[in-house]
Amino acid sequence: MSTFQAPKGTYDLIPPDSARYLAVREAIAAPLKNSGYGYIETPGFENVELFARGVGESTDIVTKEMYAFETKGGDKLALRPEGTASVLRAALEANLHKAGNLPVKLWYSGSYYRYERPQKGRYRHFSQVGAEAIGSEDPALDAELIILADQAYRALGLRNFRILLNSLGDKECRPVYRAALQDFLRGLDLDEETLRRADINPLRVLDDKRADVQKQLVGAPVLRDYLCDACKTYHEEVRALITAAGVAFEDDEKLVRGLDYYTRTTFEFVHDGLGSQSAVGGGGRYDGLSEMIGGPSLPSVGWALGVDRTVLALEAEGVELELPPATSVFAVPLGEEARRVLFGVVTELRKAGVAADFSYGGKGLKGAMKNANRSGARYAIVAGERDLAEGVVQLKDMESGEQEAVASDAIVEVLKAKLG
Repeated sequence: MSTFQAPKGTYDLIPPDSARYLAVREAIAAPLKNSGYGYIETPGFENVELFARGVGESTDIVTKEMYAFETKGGDKLALRPEGTASVLRAALEANLHKAGNLPVKLWYSGSYYRYERPQKGRYRHFSQVGAEAIGSEDPALDAELIILADQAYRALGLRNFRILLNSLGDKECRPVYRAALQDFLRGLDLDEETLRRADINPLRVLDDKRADVQKQLVGAPVLRDYLCDACKTYHEEVRALITAAGVAFEDDEKLVRGLDYYTRTTFEFVHDGLGSQSAVGGGGRYDGLSEMIGGPSLPSVGWALGVDRTVLALEAEGVELELPPATSVFAVPLGEEARRVLFGVVTELRKAGVAADFSYGGKGLKGAMKNANRSGARYAIVAGERDLAEGVVQLKDMESGEQEAVASDAIVEVLKAKLG
């Protein structure tokens, strides 16, 4: 074993498991690519201030979980704890909002980092696929994103997930609610840190998972009762559009999400097979974030779905993904001449789009056939000197064990036909 190991709370993705993660990423991205979302990639670290301003000074993410550091040049940077602030920063920097069509629709995939207590389904390094629609205030966009995430999960074969939906109001009605909630919280028996949080962002206290806090929150004022008419109308339209698309959801008036930038629509995807860490993804509208990070007013909406969490949800439901075989054909040469010929055949098969591999290292027949078995290939091609003298190779069906001689100049076409 090497003297080095992956840092605590992180993991390596290695075959064959990594194939499932790739399939999950591709399945989440597929409906986005089909709906006008272009791919964006941002650096793994950003100016620390971007997250402090965007995600929120009072959030656990910024106060406790961010990997922040100072460079040799004195810049204060942080590993990205989430994707939205980075994507919006990149879109503003490239003036994408001035290029014509709004909303600017973007999707991304990558690793994110939070310093927290590692547990199953919650790591210090995790992978997400996300989508953002920037620069348009339209309930149809909120609905579109929720429907696309639902579509992605259903395409993967997930069924036991739930969509929780709420509205957090806007800059007109939320301050009124905020003041009412603060009054209520000040009358409770809360520890100092929770009271401090109630002063900065009281909605975050509703998200507190501790039983003694939750018990005291019974009877807390409900945001729904404080929504202004514009927010109520907006939320009703989002609900109507999702319902018309046949997507089921549950109204959850306590749903606030852990980031300060959300306004109006907020939603979460939860899976009950995951225990206490039940969220697999979520998102919402963030109409004020652009101004928070120094940009113009650009109402926007987005989500991020956890790849690791989605894989755990698939396991919880016992869903086996249909993964394409890593290798369909495995070539076993016996002798130098056969090596040259079969290497050429493998190259041709790959050009024709057939997943093919080769027995490297000059192994004998027994060892090479073991490798062919392990590769999961459906067919093996075996050739020795006598076969080549007769202008054939032996084609073995690894499932049935049947073997036939095929003309070496026809083998590529024969395999293409057999593999469809």
